[in-house]
Amino acid sequence: MPVPPLPESPQVTLHWRTDHLLGEPFLEAPLGPATLVRYPHPADAPPARAAVIHVHGYNDYFFQEHLARAFAAAGYAFYAVDLRAAGRSLQSDQIPHFVLDLREQATDIAAAARTVRALEPGLPLVVHAHSTGGLTASLWAHAHRNAAGADAGPDVLVLDSPFLDLHAPHWKRTFGTRVLDTVGHLAATAVVSDGPSRYAEHLLVANGGRWDFDTTLKRPEGLPSRVGWFVAVRRGQARVAAGLDIACPVLLARSDSSGPDMLDNPLLDAQDTVLDVRQMAALVPCLGHDVTELVVPGGIHDLTLSAGGPREAYLGRMLEWTNSRVGAVVGARDAT
Repeated sequence: MPVPPLPESPQVTLHWRTDHLLGEPFLEAPLGPATLVRYPHPADAPPARAAVIHVHGYNDYFFQEHLARAFAAAGYAFYAVDLRAAGRSLQSDQIPHFVLDLREQATDIAAAARTVRALEPGLPLVVHAHSTGGLTASLWAHAHRNAAGADAGPDVLVLDSPFLDLHAPHWKRTFGTRVLDTVGHLAATAVVSDGPSRYAEHLLVANGGRWDFDTTLKRPEGLPSRVGWFVAVRRGQARVAAGLDIACPVLLARSDSSGPDMLDNPLLDAQDTVLDVRQMAALVPCLGHDVTELVVPGGIHDLTLSAGGPREAYLGRMLEWTNSRVGAVVGARDAT
């Protein structure tokens, strides 16, 4: 079935097609080495008050249709970006998610932001970013805090369980990081760690979970982390620890507890089993001057994929906060 034409800004022309993973009404278009996904704004939804871009994490891609619909129902024009070497953007000759500097992926976020601003002129821009995407989006927002126009950072930043520190023993976080940072260029693609993702395995419908996704793009068997990527992440995390100055309002959302990523963990479906929520809480002051913390009891690592109660709590409270901050942005613009 042909894709209906969508209005484009004269500043941007994209080659939209039906999204080959989600199907109609979702659309996808190449965006340099990345891919932009669009959820056409439903006719029965409130007029768009803002635009939002979702940024995925490691061993991940955009498949959360319910997130798009929740934002659209609340009056947001919804987009998502699959970063280079990930999801829809992964090429056969690429190592999945492998980059040597998080600024490579930040370039993809910047391209998505410029494009969405051109497609949705005048609307405030919200970035909703998960896990490693949350780390990268935070660094991008900080780097663009003084930029203007199409190159400006987000007007509002929502972090869903951001990967701000390494969930590992102290020796690995200190000595191990220093060693790899020193010699990592000699073996950038060597594997640092590998193993199954019980978290992803448990989520999958085929295993009795709630969600269906492409297991070649979000792998229950896990995705090896490699030296070059590990060093890039640790350098990014060091910049966070040194203190960022994100200019826009930030929401850091997380579960209320962490636990082991093991199938015999009775709270596997009610904890963050990927990251340490205490580390996230400790780093809240390092992000900027206007940061709100949202704690979701019973939430899992990707709060949007939690069980019904925690998921609805997250979406409801997150949208309530985002609406208020978007309203303040619009009010400030109208006053000038």
